[in-house]
Amino acid sequence: MKILEITNVDFSMRQFVLPLMRGIRARGHEVVGVSADGALLADIRAEGFRVVAVPFARRVSPIAHLRAFAALVALIRAEKPDLVHAHMPISGFLGRLAARLAGVPRVAYTCHGFLYKQEGAFARRAVAFVMEWVGGRLTDVFLTVSATEAAEARRLFISRRAIAVGNGRDPAVFRPDPAARARLRAALGTADDRVVVLAVSRLVRTKGYPELAAAMRAVPGAELWVVGERLASDPGEDMVALLEGAGLGGRLKRLGYRDDVAAVMAAADIFTLPSYFEGLPVSVMEAMLCGLPVVASDIPGPRQQVVEGVTGLLVPAHAVAPLAAALARLAADARLRAAMGAAGRARAVDLFDEAKAIARTLDLLGL
Repeated sequence: MKILEITNVDFSMRQFVLPLMRGIRARGHEVVGVSADGALLADIRAEGFRVVAVPFARRVSPIAHLRAFAALVALIRAEKPDLVHAHMPISGFLGRLAARLAGVPRVAYTCHGFLYKQEGAFARRAVAFVMEWVGGRLTDVFLTVSATEAAEARRLFISRRAIAVGNGRDPAVFRPDPAARARLRAALGTADDRVVVLAVSRLVRTKGYPELAAAMRAVPGAELWVVGERLASDPGEDMVALLEGAGLGGRLKRLGYRDDVAAVMAAADIFTLPSYFEGLPVSVMEAMLCGLPVVASDIPGPRQQVVEGVTGLLVPAHAVAPLAAALARLAADARLRAAMGAAGRARAVDLFDEAKAIARTLDLLGL
């Protein structure tokens, strides 16, 4: 069979879709990636995959969306795939619509988070909901990474057959690693007994960086390492100026985009993701597999991953004081960090094993 895997940008293709493409190829099928062009596609092509660039836009731009839609229709008609599997709200909707117009026999979608649940103007959220509802009518196999969103899709009639498949990472790659800890800390000039709080995400406001920068001022004995960059297509302002103006001085280390996230996590002590909105964040799974206690927003997604008081701490989104208190509590208690980290590792190995999630997805796709 030939499968087209469609997503919005190179970052999503590299982080979320590439493991699935490997699984499809391992089962003997032909797979073609489709996303907006970007530097990270080179990594995927280096593994022998064919990736076609389509001019997706992540902003409200009817002309740009029509251009991407026309390119998708032409591509799908030329490729004649047996299955189109789309991801992310806008590229997912356009991909499914183009697949139906081009007469693809089977159309699938994986929801990584509903766009209408993000903060914004009511009109924008209403349009996003209608898009999700219409998209559901175009979909043969409707998957979600979060059990919460599968239940919501069924409840709101977006898809009465929505199935949660979860997500994961390789426990052999993301694991406690004392050697990596020593190497990374030496390279970054951080003493072994210095508490490191780690954030790994795109540098956008909705990941909770304003609250995190303020909260870290109340944890004076700890460093903050930030891994990630703002994508060119991300809306809103970059968080670099905000982080650098937070008064953390040498306690802030901005590490940019990294290919060795597993090693960086092994070198940290606490992971935090104070987001306003999430699907089922892979970064939390990675941190748990690396044996880190997690401080995350008490929102769907992280709430499904973090067991309050056992594998980490959940705090209200948009709130500085509870986030600061949670980080300070863990920073001051090495035994609590170790206990929560061990419990998180055990839970993640059981629930967030990448191989299990991919196998389940492929089975549901009929591959």
